[in-house]
Amino acid sequence: MIRFAHPEYLYLLLAVPLLAAGVWYAFSRRWSDMRRMGSVGTLLRLVDGYSRLKPWYKAGLFLLALSFLVVAYADPQVGTKYEEVTRKGIDLIIALDVSNSMLARDVDPNRLESAKREVISLIRQLKGDRIGIVVFAGDAYTQLPLTTDYSAALMLTDIINVHLVPRQGTAIASAIRKAMDSFGTDEGHNKALIIITDGENHEEDPVPVAEEAAKKGIVIHAIGMGTEEGTPIPIMRNGKVVGYRKNAQGETILTRLDEKTLRDIVAAAGGKYVRATNSRNELRIIFNEIEKMEKKEFGTKQFTDFENRFQYPLAFALLLLVGELLTSEKRNKWLSRFALFGGDKTDGGTL
Repeated sequence: MIRFAHPEYLYLLLAVPLLAAGVWYAFSRRWSDMRRMGSVGTLLRLVDGYSRLKPWYKAGLFLLALSFLVVAYADPQVGTKYEEVTRKGIDLIIALDVSNSMLARDVDPNRLESAKREVISLIRQLKGDRIGIVVFAGDAYTQLPLTTDYSAALMLTDIINVHLVPRQGTAIASAIRKAMDSFGTDEGHNKALIIITDGENHEEDPVPVAEEAAKKGIVIHAIGMGTEEGTPIPIMRNGKVVGYRKNAQGETILTRLDEKTLRDIVAAAGGKYVRATNSRNELRIIFNEIEKMEKKEFGTKQFTDFENRFQYPLAFALLLLVGELLTSEKRNKWLSRFALFGGDKTDGGTL
C-alpha cells in the first residue's frame, strides 16, 4: 500500500500545467516576434546551430523534474507490515436523502450540501467506529459498505449528488431496510443509523420498518432538513438556478419539512431528532448520543508500518535537472546531417 505523509502538498502539481501553458505562450511569442522581423528561415541561418526542438525538450525536462520534486515533498510511504488490528467502536450508517427536494435553499447553501458538510465533519471525528453510507430517493443504494477507511468515506461523501439515484421520490423505509442489510446479523446494541432528509416520504410508511430495526438493536436518529413553511425546488444548470419545478398544472412545487414522520421514526427506534440549522451543529448533538452507546471490539486488517520512499522521486528529479542543465539549446551537428525531422541546414533544422 502506498500513501503520502503530506498529501496536501500534491495540490502543488496543479501549478505544473499552468507553467507548461506559460512556456508554450513564451515560445509562441518568440516565434511571432521572429516572423515580424522577417523570414524565419533567414533569421535561423544567422543564428549558428539554433535548434527549434531543444528548448521544448529542456522545458519538458524541467517541468517533469518539478513534478517529481512535488511528489517527493509529499513524502510517499510504502506499507511494509499488514496485520489485524483490534478496534473498539460502533457500527454507524448515514442514510442521506438525494432527492431533488434536497436542492432547496432554505438551508445555506442548500439542504444537500449542508448535509454533506455535516457528514464530513462527523467522519473526521470518528475514532475506531465503522462508517457506512446509504443514499436514497425513490430507491436506496449503498454508497459505502461499513468500513474504517475514513479517507474513502470522505471521498465518497464529497461526490454525492442528486443524480446518484435514477428514480425520484423519498423512500425512507427502503433506506432503513438497506441499512439493516448492511449491519448484518450481529447482535448487540452497538448499531446506529442517522437519517438526513426533509421527511417528505412518498413511498411505504417507514415507522413499522423503524420498529423492525429497533428489534434488531439498531438505534435510529434523524436530522430534518428544511422548514415547515416550504420553499421552491430550484432547477440547476451549470451551477446556476434557471427556474423552479412545477406540477402538471403549472404551479410551483413547494417542498416542506415533515417533522412528524421523522419524530415518529426516531420514537419507534429509540433515537433523537433534531432540525438542521445554518449553525451546522446537529450531528454534534447526535454524536454525543452515539458516544454513550455500547462499544464492541472488531478486527480489521491494515498496514501498521510504513517506510519513507521520497528518496526515489527526489533522485529522479535531480537526474532530470542535471539532464536539463547539460542539454544545450544548439543543434547537434552530427545528428543534423540526418535531418531526422525533415529539416536541413538552410532552414535552421529542428535539432
